Amino acid sequence: MMGRQPKGQQVKMFYQGFSLEQRVRPDHPLRKIDQIIDFDFTYQEVSGTSGVNGNVSVPPPVILKLMLLLILYNVRSERELMETIPERLDWVWFLGLDLDDSIPDHSVLSKARARWGSATFKRFFERVVVQCVKAGLVDGSKIFMDSSLIQADASTDSVINTKSLQRHLNRSFRELEARLEPEKDQGDQAVNSTYLSATDPDASIVTQGKVHNQLSYKIHRAVDEQSEIITATEVSPGAVNEGHLLAALIDQHAQNTLHNPEVVVADSQYGTSENYLECHDRNIAAHIPCLKESRNRKGIFSDDAFCYDSDNDTYLCPGGKRLKRRRYDKRDETFEYQCLAKLCKICPMRDQCTTSKEGRTIRRHRRHDQIQQMRARALSRTSKRDLRIRQHLMERSFARAVRLGFKRARWRRLWRIQIQEYLTCAIQNIMVLARYVKEPRHAIAVAVKEAQRKEHKLTSNINNLNLLLSSLYLYRTFFLSALRRHRFTNG
Repeated sequence: MMGRQPKGQQVKMFYQGFSLEQRVRPDHPLRKIDQIIDFDFTYQEVSGTSGVNGNVSVPPPVILKLMLLLILYNVRSERELMETIPERLDWVWFLGLDLDDSIPDHSVLSKARARWGSATFKRFFERVVVQCVKAGLVDGSKIFMDSSLIQADASTDSVINTKSLQRHLNRSFRELEARLEPEKDQGDQAVNSTYLSATDPDASIVTQGKVHNQLSYKIHRAVDEQSEIITATEVSPGAVNEGHLLAALIDQHAQNTLHNPEVVVADSQYGTSENYLECHDRNIAAHIPCLKESRNRKGIFSDDAFCYDSDNDTYLCPGGKRLKRRRYDKRDETFEYQCLAKLCKICPMRDQCTTSKEGRTIRRHRRHDQIQQMRARALSRTSKRDLRIRQHLMERSFARAVRLGFKRARWRRLWRIQIQEYLTCAIQNIMVLARYVKEPRHAIAVAVKEAQRKEHKLTSNINNLNLLLSSLYLYRTFFLSALRRHRFTNG
């Protein structure tokens, strides 16, 4: 017999046998996140940001979970997030709420971000990386680096020329300058020196590739090779050169994973002399193409075509002319070698050498030999293979973040974009952790016990070695005493 659905729904006051736990399927992604992550750390992390009087605030774990849902499901706004929660039983279960519990106001999230700052979310990201390390998903010896632009939440119509006299007549701009003055004293990074966005002063105008005159931020990441875990991330205005963030990413990777990298793989934008020397001093192999070689002009002799004469401290050009040392640049730590302009003018190979009226100039770094050694290693077969891997690996890392709203900033100001990036990277790492570790808590516990077992075994071996050395010392003392008695007796 065919069943018929009654029109309208009966309003029941009580539902017997109803359980949110049964309504959420066993393999739901939020169940895995709840099993993997301990959100209770926020109680201690933000304990100093709440007062002792007044209304009772929303529990910090609930606020962090709300922020996680906002990024994970790429909800357009915090208002929409709060409006959607009553319609999603899985979200209600994840937040630890009941059907008749009140939903927090959307302003709770913005107020929490202002009180907590980016440090709490950075700590959350670091805790996830530590869990990945304990679960055996991070090798730590080889990391890949790259950066990506994201669009700022500001229009180009908000850009103001800071060098124009009209800014002194604009009252709103004077108010903006007064508001930014304390933040400049705190060490915030400056953006473009001439143009400034009145909506988001930390963003900078960028023209790069398909991006033309766009207010942007730049995301910098370091990814481990084994399971593609993001071990370090930084956020900067879009105009900042990614090569300047290499040392910071290495330090953050070593701090989060407790493992100093042995190999760093990056594109030619990182191939500066400073980065080569940084890797050399840290005993790290830099599989990075040279930035200078990538910018050589066609038809013009490269610096390698000039031979250095160490005895006379001069360079010999392909035309047989000598370039003598002229001066030393303290900032770049380079010596400058130049040929006489009158000799360059009469040289038949001038068109292949330089277009400067003053003649060809060569710069030689104070630690030239060490830089050349690092560049030679970057041309090895292993380095070229790693560069091919980096191209796909880093593209995957940024592509997986697109569905999390990566391409556009949710909020304004640099510290808020840092919060967005920490949450995005944490979610990507959690997804990897949930995919590879079937029983997260058990696997992490096993990993911790295994590390403790190895440490105990190493300690036992050291104690046994110390006992053996003590015994040998006693035997040596006894033997020398017996030898002296024997010599004394046989006089």
